[in-house]
Amino acid sequence: MPIATSQPPEPSQVTALLQRLNRSADRFSVITAGPIHPDFPGGAVETYRLGNGLQVLLQIDGRAPVLSYNVWFRVGSRNEREGKTGLAHLFEHLMFNETKLLPAGRFDQMLERAGAETNAATWTDWTFYYENIPADQLPLVVKLESDRMRNLVLRAKPVASEKEVVANERRYRVEDDVDGAVSETLWSLAFKEHPYHHPTIGWMTDIENFTPADCREFYKTWYAPNNATVVLVGDLDRAKALRLIQRYYGAMRPAKLPEVQVPREPPQTDHRLAVLERPTPTAKVALGFKCPEFSHPDHAALSVLVEALTGGRSARLYRELVTEQEIATDISGWASTFRDPGLVEISATGRGPVQPEALRDAIERCLASVAADPISDDERDRAVARLELGFLRGLETVGGRAESIGFHSVVIDDPVGSVARMEAIRSLSAAALQDVARRYLFGQPCTAVLVRSNLTPGAA
Repeated sequence: MPIATSQPPEPSQVTALLQRLNRSADRFSVITAGPIHPDFPGGAVETYRLGNGLQVLLQIDGRAPVLSYNVWFRVGSRNEREGKTGLAHLFEHLMFNETKLLPAGRFDQMLERAGAETNAATWTDWTFYYENIPADQLPLVVKLESDRMRNLVLRAKPVASEKEVVANERRYRVEDDVDGAVSETLWSLAFKEHPYHHPTIGWMTDIENFTPADCREFYKTWYAPNNATVVLVGDLDRAKALRLIQRYYGAMRPAKLPEVQVPREPPQTDHRLAVLERPTPTAKVALGFKCPEFSHPDHAALSVLVEALTGGRSARLYRELVTEQEIATDISGWASTFRDPGLVEISATGRGPVQPEALRDAIERCLASVAADPISDDERDRAVARLELGFLRGLETVGGRAESIGFHSVVIDDPVGSVARMEAIRSLSAAALQDVARRYLFGQPCTAVLVRSNLTPGAA
C-alpha cells in the first residue's frame, strides 16, 4: 500500500523565499526555516518558525485539490490542577464561539459555506483543531483560526451555556456509561500524584464551578503562538501559505508560558482494586499495569505485545477467553500514547452469568501463561502486520497525515516520529516481546476495576 512521495525543496529555494518574506517583517513575524524531513509518506515535511514562537509544519501534496489545516496547542488535562479540571476540554467548545471580529456561530457558518469539515479534540497532553478544506479556501481558514487564537470573547452567558453542554456530555459518557465510568475509575485509582489521575472531561464539581475569569486566565496562559503548532498538508503553494501565516499570525505576541512542573508518580508497589455495581447485563473487568511514556524505547514492543494478546480474533486472549473458554464476548487492550508514563490496559466483557472475579482470574492466568508459552514468531508477525496496516491507512488522507505530524510533534517533539516508530516495530523479535512482558506485566502491581451487575434477574 505505497503512498506517493513528492521531492523536498532545494535549500536555496527556501532561503530565497524567506529572504523575500522577511524584507519588511518585524521580530514577531520573521520566518526561519528548520529541518526538512524528506522521507515521510506523501512528501517531505518542512519545518518553519515565526519570531513569536509559532511552529509551522508543511507537507505539499498536489495529487488532489484539498488540504488539511491543523492547529495543535501543547495543553491538555496534564496541565490542569485539582479544583480546575476539565478546562482544556471546555475550551474545545468555547473556541467555536464569539470573537472580537465575528459573532457566535459565524465561524461554523463560513466554513460550512466553504465546504470544510471542522472539529476538535482534547486529551491529556494536547488540544487540536482541524479543517479539511478545498485547497482554494486556505486564506479563509488561516484568517479564522488566527482570529480565534487571538480574539476569543469569553462572556458569562456563553461560558455558562458551554459548561452545561460539557456537564451533559459527562453525564452521558461517564456517569450513565459503564465503560466511561470504568476508565475514569481505573486511571484515578492507578495515579495518586500525576494529573493523569483526573479525567480530561473534568470532575463534575469543577465543571459546574468554572467562571469566565477562569476561562480568560486559561486562554491568556496557553492559547499563544509560542505554545502552538500549525500543520498544513495537501495541495498548497509554499510561498502563498507562508505569506498567509506571516500576515495573520505574525502580529501576535508570545505569552510567558508557565514552567510545567508535573508531579512525578511514585512507583506503584501494591495491587489496587475498585468494585463497581452498575445496571449492566454482564460483568466487566479492566486491568492496568504501569507502562513507560510513548517516546520510551520499550513502548513499541509493549504495543506489539498488547496487539498480539488482544488485537483481533486470532489474538491469544481473544482465542482463549472468547473462543475456547467462552467466558467473554470481547477483549481489548492498549498501551497509552502519552507524554509521561501511563498504563497498559486490558479490558474484557463477560459472557452470560460469569462473575467479574472469575473473568479477572482467567485474564491473569492467560497473561501469566505467556511466561511458559512465549509469544511466537507467527503471533508477532500477525500483530506487526495489523499495526502496519493501521499505520498506512492513517496516512492515506491529508487529514490523517496532518494529525500524525501534529501529534508526534507535540508528544515527542518529532513531527515524523511515526516512521521511526514503525521501523522499530518491524524490527522487533518475539524475544523482545517476552522481555517487556516480563518487566511490565508478569508479577507487576496491577490496578483492577471490576463491574458487577446490580440488575434484578430478568431485568436485563
